[in-house]
Amino acid sequence: MADEPFRLDETAPTEGGPFGEPVPRREDGRLLRGRGRYIANVRYDGQLAVAFVRSPVAHARIVSIDVSAARQAPGVVDVAAGADPDFAGLALVAESALPTHVNTPQPVLATDKVRYQGEAVAAVVAATAAAAADAAELVEVAYDELRVHVDAVAAAADPSEPVHDIAPDNLIVTRTFDAGDADTALAGSHLVVERRYRTNRHGATPMEGRGAVAIWNREGTKLTLHATSQVPYLHRNGLAKVLGLADSAVRMVVGDVGGGFGVKGALYPEDVVVSQLARRLGRPVGWVETRSEHMATALHARDHHYTVRAGFEADGTLVAIDAVLHANVGAYSSPPWTAGIEPLMAGGLLTGPYKLFHYRCEVLGVATNTTPTGPYRGVARPATVFVMERLLDDAAAELGMDPVDIRRRNLVAPEDLPYTAPTRLVHDSRTYVECLEQAADLVDYEGFRRAQQAARSDGAAASGPAPSTTRGKTAATGIGFACYNELTGLGQKASAGPRLPFRTGHESAEVRIDPSGTVTAAMGVTSQGQGLETTMAQVVAAELGVGVEQVTVEMGDTDRISFGMGAFASRQGVIGSGAATLAARAVLTKALVIAAHLLEAEPDWLSIDDGFIHTQDAPAVGVTLGEVAHVAYFEPHRLPPGVEPGLEAMRFYDPMTGTFAAGAQAAVVAVDLDTGEVDVARIVCVEDTGRVINPMIVEGQMHGAIAQGVGGALYEHFVYDADGQLHSGTFMDYLAITADRMPSIELGHVADPAHNLNQIRGVGEGGTLGPYAAIANAVCDALAPMGITIDELPLNPARIHAALVAGARC
Repeated sequence: MADEPFRLDETAPTEGGPFGEPVPRREDGRLLRGRGRYIANVRYDGQLAVAFVRSPVAHARIVSIDVSAARQAPGVVDVAAGADPDFAGLALVAESALPTHVNTPQPVLATDKVRYQGEAVAAVVAATAAAAADAAELVEVAYDELRVHVDAVAAAADPSEPVHDIAPDNLIVTRTFDAGDADTALAGSHLVVERRYRTNRHGATPMEGRGAVAIWNREGTKLTLHATSQVPYLHRNGLAKVLGLADSAVRMVVGDVGGGFGVKGALYPEDVVVSQLARRLGRPVGWVETRSEHMATALHARDHHYTVRAGFEADGTLVAIDAVLHANVGAYSSPPWTAGIEPLMAGGLLTGPYKLFHYRCEVLGVATNTTPTGPYRGVARPATVFVMERLLDDAAAELGMDPVDIRRRNLVAPEDLPYTAPTRLVHDSRTYVECLEQAADLVDYEGFRRAQQAARSDGAAASGPAPSTTRGKTAATGIGFACYNELTGLGQKASAGPRLPFRTGHESAEVRIDPSGTVTAAMGVTSQGQGLETTMAQVVAAELGVGVEQVTVEMGDTDRISFGMGAFASRQGVIGSGAATLAARAVLTKALVIAAHLLEAEPDWLSIDDGFIHTQDAPAVGVTLGEVAHVAYFEPHRLPPGVEPGLEAMRFYDPMTGTFAAGAQAAVVAVDLDTGEVDVARIVCVEDTGRVINPMIVEGQMHGAIAQGVGGALYEHFVYDADGQLHSGTFMDYLAITADRMPSIELGHVADPAHNLNQIRGVGEGGTLGPYAAIANAVCDALAPMGITIDELPLNPARIHAALVAGARC
């Protein structure tokens, strides 16, 4: 053996084998046969059920709570209210070192005051969910109603009777991003475009709602909580703090999760209440929310109001932006991400993939008597892309430019790299222009414009080539574009939040080979349906030279895997695969050292094929990984000198910085001029995802993200009245995107390697960022001959019909 220890290159990306192949999703067989383990499938002997009593009013003092009738109801075991000794003082606190952030403790059961419709004031525990729900209706609560704040701009302008006394101006997070001299640059601009934009409050609405099942050990010293969490380790840490426990006294278990999209990436009051009830009663306690509970109480997102001035040169060059954002952050700053996650992300990324030096953006996170807000796929950027892309189209129209040309002029180009944005983010993507050009080619932009111009010149009712989906309606057709960038795989130098007490750049993985030759990869990342069991197996299998079927992937148990940061910000492929690669590489290094000793060879003489290690000049002579593992575990006397028993390794990976994924979308629409209905005929999407682990899964992620973007652009809207009553709290009123409303999606790909271990750019959120803007631009293009522009989402028939009647900007 050589004197120096043998090491594989820890900087080279994983290549070959199943890496990059469209391996079928291994989890689907289990899920489609009904063998998944979702939160509603978790049942312990003697498990009790919880139903929450929720406030019917949005802002009020609690005068009294009478639970006596509920306690006498059939099947009821316990009733808890916020004043109970076991719950008094238990509150969620979102921590941030940002000086302007106001901590707004949220009692897990409201005590003196309720601040939004649906806030829990009591919890009923019974033998069955039905009995608990029936008894919850017997709890009588008297309220003294207060003034209700619903609109962010109005709540900031007139904050009397504020949501929180500790925030008398209703502002719970503020910041001004400032670079260059926006005022001087605007004064010297050839054109200044002034606009107001608004995006609609909506949410993730995953197929599976939230839920929790808690059980304590017999001694009452350790809690196991089954939950629908995207971030089990952050979840564990937050829960332990509220309950006054050590992290090691809480075990989080996450099974199959039917969609998350960010809404399951937070700690909720219900998690604490269920856990505390289980401790108090000494029995397992479970809760699965109803759909109406989800709509009213799971975190909302996207309620933004922008006032913007943008300056341009005569050739379309973007000179300056001055913006004010009022973000409606709801009733509380929610942990762990705080109320700053949307407004601060918006201010930091508003300029997107465009070059700009003079920039000012004042962001105001405004408390209102609505459901708290938090992360939702693409955090804030669907709204910021909508604002930037509408600005560019409006400027192009006033300058007499083509919308594609104005984007070409302003996009960050390869020769601009490294490019530092006005918010100090460093761009590493060379493909913004390439994505736009490919999208324009795929949609046949020039052909569409020729046909549209011919139709308009002929005076046809339809102002362009009518898509087949219009079914003969009187329609105006249009085309719109959106360019965007997705900041993915954030390392420790690119914080995922506003001065939070943690950084999210690292991830862990443990790889073990047992004497049968089976490989187990225990991952810190978690899956909510993204196919991580498949993609992480591909990464490990490619490193070890084994078949994907030989790799078992474990996730979601904080007692099994030492640490992980979870699923958000398109980090699983970038950071999770890096940790898996390093752990597998460490195991393979040791396996080759042992095999070389057994074969009387040098490690660098060896190759591995389908789990069989052999010398390169004698491929038929060798040992299997299983045989190496057997020696490592059961025959340590045969190990090389100085080599410890076992064949396993744990590694962390942190890419230090994030990586930008580029994207461009084009939408073709037909607008019914009689009803205002928008028919999206085509969506073209081109993204740069770097190297791809599994192209089939990447395309699935793009399709799903685009679908949610289309839903947000056209249909989905949480509507509150002036009293804070949610009017779209069921799927009868909230129009979630469905398969029959999805347009044709055509995908294009760019694969520029990123600067991280496996050269991957995240893909989870990008597709969501473009549809708001691309569809809005297409609608405005269709209605341009009538002088109509729409600057508010959703683009529903009522809004467009009103604009058609008024014939003006709306």
